[in-house]
Amino acid sequence: MDINTIEKMNTVTAKSMSGYVKFSLALLFVALVFGYSYSSYLHTPNSTFLILGAVFGAYMAMNIGANDVANNVGPAVGSKALTMTGAILIAAIFESMGAFIAGGDVVKTIKDGIINPDLIADPQIFIWAMTAALLAAALWLNLATALGAPVSTTHSIVGGVMGAGIAAAGFAIVSWGTMGNIAMSWVISPVLGGIIAAAFLYTIKKTIIYKKDMIEAAKKVVPFLIAFMAWAFSTYIILKGIKHLIKLDFVTAASIGAGIALLIYFIVSGIIAKKSAKLQNKRESINTLFNIPLIFAAALLSFAHGANDVANAIGPLAAIYDAVTNNEIASKVDIPFWVMAVGAIGIVVGLTLYGPKLIKTVGSEITELDQVRAFSIAMAAAITVIVASQLGLPVSSTHIAVGGVFGVGFLREYLDSGEKVYLAKARKRFKKDKKDLENYEKELDYLINLKDKSKNNYQRIVSLHKLIDEKIESSALAKKNFQEAKSIKYVKRDAVKKIIAAWIITVPVAAILSAAMFFMIKGIMS
Repeated sequence: MDINTIEKMNTVTAKSMSGYVKFSLALLFVALVFGYSYSSYLHTPNSTFLILGAVFGAYMAMNIGANDVANNVGPAVGSKALTMTGAILIAAIFESMGAFIAGGDVVKTIKDGIINPDLIADPQIFIWAMTAALLAAALWLNLATALGAPVSTTHSIVGGVMGAGIAAAGFAIVSWGTMGNIAMSWVISPVLGGIIAAAFLYTIKKTIIYKKDMIEAAKKVVPFLIAFMAWAFSTYIILKGIKHLIKLDFVTAASIGAGIALLIYFIVSGIIAKKSAKLQNKRESINTLFNIPLIFAAALLSFAHGANDVANAIGPLAAIYDAVTNNEIASKVDIPFWVMAVGAIGIVVGLTLYGPKLIKTVGSEITELDQVRAFSIAMAAAITVIVASQLGLPVSSTHIAVGGVFGVGFLREYLDSGEKVYLAKARKRFKKDKKDLENYEKELDYLINLKDKSKNNYQRIVSLHKLIDEKIESSALAKKNFQEAKSIKYVKRDAVKKIIAAWIITVPVAAILSAAMFFMIKGIMS
């Protein structure tokens, strides 16, 4: 990725929209949410926490947009398949579509059974807990975004609910089995994402990039890759994106996806063949074949994300709304349109105002991406979710996407700077240098010990001394280059350490913040 290009885009964005303007627009959105909730529910008993919940829900939604959406469009921007503006526009449209169309009429408010609400008898205590959870998760996401660390918004709200639940009713309220699964996802998600992304990249390299005639290879392979992508994303959207509208089993979803993939294959084959005729036999030309698939991938991932992760912003808000209006605690609640709108619009506002920072992190600050690598990451995101859902493994879309970035970066290190590429050449070079040196030294020794030396002998002795010095210098340089090549790092270790550290502490930090918030609210209200 051309980091300078992104820096220029960010500079232009910064000039056109200062931090003050961004903050003002964000505050305006929160104020509008406050105004609506205040005017609509002022006379509802215990309306204070519903209004606060609406404000915190808006704040949480903006932080989801600022942090989490980067995983869907970051690789496409990093590879220059999409501009920053184009990525934000596509993500904004499809995130909101996913939230409104497939966000669901009913959402589990106690996310994935993190706590048992039956252990909280008083609806008032429950309202305080959900308010604390929402604010704590939003604060942590805000901090992570400021630090440039893409973290799981699901894990953030899980930590918030867990911490508030413990503060409200003790450790027995937590479903520790579910928390164990979430801890597993810290490892499973990035590892699976990394392996699958690396596997796709290696396959593309072996079947296209390493071929002598890359154009001819691309004409045969790329339609299959795009058709497979069509299957993966169709299945992914059916299983995860529109599950609230229609619930289908894996076999049915996969069969529908296969039909779509077959149609896409026949359409794409002709397009690729026509486009290939104008391409040069270079890696850069092959990359351009993946631009359109990457744009579709960004759109589809954004749709699925909006459908699933909007619940992280509005789930607790919906729980507060139900508890306030019905004076009871329910594990599932109906979501009013205005609550869904807070989540959907908030995500778009956060993405537009503050999303570029994390898009840059995912797209360019971990490793350099081109279209082929970005395509591999997008495929990993879809395939990993499909595989994990069928195996019943807990995964995080954030960890999968970033793990995919790690995977393609580490694969490049292995292929480009590992012994597999350099060792054979190095051994041959060292062996030749050693043999040449031995021959030069033998000849030099013979000539020096020769009694009757001719003029040519003396000239050859001088020449041999020069050749030996050059050979020693050349051999040392080759050895140095070999060692440097082996130590090439395409993945920025500092970025990896920062991101992994943020992943590990997300749940406990959100939990501690949430518990503190709960006790503060309880102290004020008591």
